[in-house]
Amino acid sequence: MDRSPVPESPEIPEPPSVPFPTVAVVGLGTMGTGLCEVLARAGREVVGIDVSEAAATACVAALERATDRAVARGRLTEGDRAGVLARLRTFPDLRAAADADLVIEVVPESYETKQRVVAELDRVLRADAVIATGTNALSVTRLAASSAHPERVLGLHFFAPVQAMRLVEVVSSVLTEPPAVERVTALVRELGKEPVAVGDRPGFIADGLLFGYLNQAAAMYESRYATREDIDAAMKLGCGLPMGPLELLDLIGVDTARTVLEAMYAASQDRLHAPAPLLGQLTAAGLTGRKAGRGFYTYDAPGSGTVVPDAHPPAAGSPAAGSLAADAASGAAPLAAPRPVRAVGVAGSGTMASGIAEVFARAGYDVVLAARGEQKAAAAKSRIAASLDRSAARGRLTAGDRDAALARVSPAGSLAALAGADLVVEAVAEDLAVKRQLFAALDEVARPGAVLATTTSSLPVVACAAATSRPEDVVGMHFFNPAQVMKLVEVVRTVRTADDAHATAREVCTRLGKHAVDCGDRAGFIVNALLFPYLNNAVKMVQEHYASLDDIDAAMKLGGGYPMGPFELLDVVGLDVSLAIERVLHREFRDPGLAPAPLLEHLVAAGCLGRKTGRGFREYAAARR
Repeated sequence: MDRSPVPESPEIPEPPSVPFPTVAVVGLGTMGTGLCEVLARAGREVVGIDVSEAAATACVAALERATDRAVARGRLTEGDRAGVLARLRTFPDLRAAADADLVIEVVPESYETKQRVVAELDRVLRADAVIATGTNALSVTRLAASSAHPERVLGLHFFAPVQAMRLVEVVSSVLTEPPAVERVTALVRELGKEPVAVGDRPGFIADGLLFGYLNQAAAMYESRYATREDIDAAMKLGCGLPMGPLELLDLIGVDTARTVLEAMYAASQDRLHAPAPLLGQLTAAGLTGRKAGRGFYTYDAPGSGTVVPDAHPPAAGSPAAGSLAADAASGAAPLAAPRPVRAVGVAGSGTMASGIAEVFARAGYDVVLAARGEQKAAAAKSRIAASLDRSAARGRLTAGDRDAALARVSPAGSLAALAGADLVVEAVAEDLAVKRQLFAALDEVARPGAVLATTTSSLPVVACAAATSRPEDVVGMHFFNPAQVMKLVEVVRTVRTADDAHATAREVCTRLGKHAVDCGDRAGFIVNALLFPYLNNAVKMVQEHYASLDDIDAAMKLGGGYPMGPFELLDVVGLDVSLAIERVLHREFRDPGLAPAPLLEHLVAAGCLGRKTGRGFREYAAARR
């Protein structure tokens, strides 16, 4: 390495017309390779640096493949492709960065490694060059302080895959000069990305929220509460996420995720960030995800995203071997033959009850919709008719199918009408006393052998079962709103649920065209147990003045691929509903990190419940009806 004297503290000049014409990328792993492609295609001269010749060769090959695809799709001409390839040069030594205007390091998450890179760059860079660290777990301030020129060091956190994800978190330390931040922000915008300015704390915004959720999913799997497939399917189908949490951990790298969580836990002491032991076990075994060919899933080759059956299934009793279907302690057992279901009863008259009744009717079931009085039942059927009309108008249903589905729904003003049902689905208010009273009444009305299902999203199913004389017939079927659209149903069995009752619920879900996931009877089941702590942590970020509502929502949509930001989602769900679920989770798991954020409690106390009242975290033109 060059041992020339350290230059004087630079005065960073005004931003040039083209921000950073030459950029060096140090570390040519997955992230570095993606950065090289994005920068080269944006017209920058790119100096790729890695001590591994294999990594440098793979980086060039990846750019060749990417530009080949772009040409095939008509997004690049052959001439443009040649220009992009010519702009990338790779080297094994940091001295190759001597003429760079900006250096982005994406070496492994280690203070020692990153500080060594920064110190070496100090010796070779020009005085006006800027150094950006790609860390997402380490302190940018600490890394900057290790530089002879801390005023030019900042954080630049891209998200994988760099080519697709638009968010870039621009991290300033207390030592960073504003002109350096301005120049880097201009470059980020020119790359077609969305810069979000954040303060220096482990995880920043997106990873600060994301990794706690991923960690909880790993712990859920490790505890054998649900299978990896069911956890991932639940979060994709229930929340509209682009990837399940265990799939995402494999993509990020199990070892990388554990490093990030260690840093976050050291800073926060929040148990939600204490790495699940399974992450350490997988890392120690070299099962670090896609890059190793095996992590939570097995892949057909290292670096591939194609999942294949496990060649060597885990030993019985190991965390990775666990699934709900093999763990009677979680309330599951091998599926038995389902009970026949021809007639279905739905108890309730609200939006969810109407939606569920419509789903059954469209699947060919005869449905009795029982409400508290003839008028409520008729109103519920009118709601179903309006929904079917909308589907027919959009071409999703023929007029004949619309009429047939509506004819299958029989409104009734009392529970007595449910006497002939083979399956009764309860969809009344999320209040345990109300549900227990209803199940006690259903116990008197429903025929022997009928399966009784509750749609609760957070209350204990076994408490509903205990209100009957036949707890073996009671199961949870948590539909998601709107039931007509959402494909997911969480099938919840208690310690008393019979095998054939559980099998019946799953069989019915298949006939409805729904995707059933199995889970045990504990607060939140899969989706809410993972979703609401994430939402609560977002509220804490605002409460602590770390970031704004808009920045947090943008970070999760652009950096995590979420369909909605956490505050958009909270306002849609309802802050009162969200607070109730948070309280249930906190009461069941007794984890201080799950205590509802005071800001959420204050807004609910003030009557700011979200879109339905016209004001929640944001204000709306009119209350949603």
